[in-house]
Amino acid sequence: MQRVSLAGRTSCTRHSVFAFVNLASPADATRFRAHFGGFRQWAARTSKVCNVSWASADQQGLEANIERYRNSSVMHGSVAEEHRPLYLVNGVPVKFPKKTKRLWPPHESFGCRASSK
Repeated sequence: MQRVSLAGRTSCTRHSVFAFVNLASPADATRFRAHFGGFRQWAARTSKVCNVSWASADQQGLEANIERYRNSSVMHGSVAEEHRPLYLVNGVPVKFPKKTKRLWPPHESFGCRASSK
């Protein structure tokens, strides 16, 4: 696994956590999907079920994800570190590449679905 990006949103009526995972090979992706698709064996009691889906073509690959998130409002200084993308190399966190544009703070409803308001 090359990169894991986790973010949680607690301002919505439903708490959700999502991840974008960039796996090193198609075989790794297939194994990951087989294991985590429908996963329910969480450490805490919950009815949540893990859903695994493929990203769109423009979000495939490590470089595409770095470019997408380095200038995203989720990287703004007002966003807590635990809600920002986490970039791992061999399982060790490394500094996320620097922004190349001015970052704006996220809107207060960022990450919330319209139906959950």
